[in-house]
Amino acid sequence: MSTEERRRQLGDSDAPVEGEIAESFDRIVEEGAERLARSWWTVLITGTFGGLEVGLGVMAYLAVMHETQNHLLAGLAFGIGFIALLLAKSELFTEGFLVPITAVAAKEASIGQLMKLWGGTLVMNLVGGWLFMWIVVQAFPQWKPELAAAAMHFVDAGFSVQSVCLAVLGGSTITVMTRMQHGTDSDPAKIIAAMAGGFLLAGLQLFHSILDSLLIFGAIHAGVAVTYADWIGWFGYTLVFNMLGGLLLVTALRLLRNKDLLQERRQAAPEDPDAVR
Repeated sequence: MSTEERRRQLGDSDAPVEGEIAESFDRIVEEGAERLARSWWTVLITGTFGGLEVGLGVMAYLAVMHETQNHLLAGLAFGIGFIALLLAKSELFTEGFLVPITAVAAKEASIGQLMKLWGGTLVMNLVGGWLFMWIVVQAFPQWKPELAAAAMHFVDAGFSVQSVCLAVLGGSTITVMTRMQHGTDSDPAKIIAAMAGGFLLAGLQLFHSILDSLLIFGAIHAGVAVTYADWIGWFGYTLVFNMLGGLLLVTALRLLRNKDLLQERRQAAPEDPDAVR
């Protein structure tokens, strides 16, 4: 039996793994197109839920930090927030790099739809998170020292090579987590990916524009000597380098890896993505 015959026997493409990649790619494009086709109202609501639900992870993180003062254990607890996002089908801004951009690149959605998703989700993640952290601080005033330490870790970091790299790693880590979850149909495997992402982001204190904003908001609510100006100074560059990490280190490379699949979808796509949405 020739090598080519053996390959055909093993899978539809050059190797079995290529078939799995093609299936994953199709799932990503289809989900991205569906998410980008949402109305403004739906984008705002799912973004608000995203801020509230990732707040569950922040609450778990603070509870474990209060009892153990161990960032790695607290990072494992934070995974609860990503599990909530996964199972509740909510929207977190930093999870919106790989999936929607792949849909746009495949001409299944438009740049305008992407801007709507990003803008609405970012704003409402922050609004929902701000509100949730106000409730948390009223419920657990004893967590003020943990909130103070967390907030100071970020706002006192300043703009440096280290803080930039922490933000790049934060963006790339959550985008890899998203890719892992779309690479399988197994819910347990998706939950494991969520726990792993939470461990890396919160346990290693990587800079994450939404997650860490909630910690800073909580500190402000608790009366810690941190201001919204301090938050904006940190948030601005963290957001930019989260996006660069997710877009350049993961999304762009994945699109390059799947360029043939992308070309096939483009050829089959309508000329105007908005026309069928």
